[in-house]
Amino acid sequence: MRKLILRTVIIYRRICRGILITLKLFIGIYMAKLPYLLLLFFISCDYISNNKTEEKNNVAVITDSVAPIIKEEIKFNIKPTLLNKDINSITGQQLVAYAKTLIGTPYSFASVDPAIGFDCSGFITYVFNHFQIAVPRSSVDFTNVGKTIDVSSAKEGDLILFTGTVDSVKIIGHMGIVTDNTDTLRFIHSTSGKANGVTISTLNDYYKKRFVRVARVFAEN
Repeated sequence: MRKLILRTVIIYRRICRGILITLKLFIGIYMAKLPYLLLLFFISCDYISNNKTEEKNNVAVITDSVAPIIKEEIKFNIKPTLLNKDINSITGQQLVAYAKTLIGTPYSFASVDPAIGFDCSGFITYVFNHFQIAVPRSSVDFTNVGKTIDVSSAKEGDLILFTGTVDSVKIIGHMGIVTDNTDTLRFIHSTSGKANGVTISTLNDYYKKRFVRVARVFAEN
């Protein structure tokens, strides 16, 4: 009986020693990796911070507030909101010429990256930012940008604004840049429709139902 108890105690001690060695091993491995884990954490935080900074720098804002939208109706300020002074550094013709180089870029929701695609306002943002000109990122924020122009007087470089696909909801939801207005008005835009990307369309019956206004942003126009 005494031998049995002694043997049990020895086995118990060996088990405890094995557990202790195992714990020390795991703790040692964890502590060895801890500096690398901390380094990875700080690198990740820095990456996220830089991305947020780049997004903030790439999206410029207008100085005046956008007019309130009440009961699904578009309300315009008496005084239009203008883009920054750098708008006069280029012409509407230059803007359109560059925009045309992006024809065929696929449509991609909420994107301003040509490698991925553009949504409608992402396309506008990318084109203007190419010339270091600050514009709103969202189409609804163009509600009061520029001076409203009659369709018959629209010229190359003017912006054309539409409602979204549900034309009964009177909120700016789509936009493009006028390319010419001879026999009919044409505009370049990024559409999720049949073309599914950057293309030139005419102001046909479909777009006339959604049409809101033409906005002039270039003084020489």
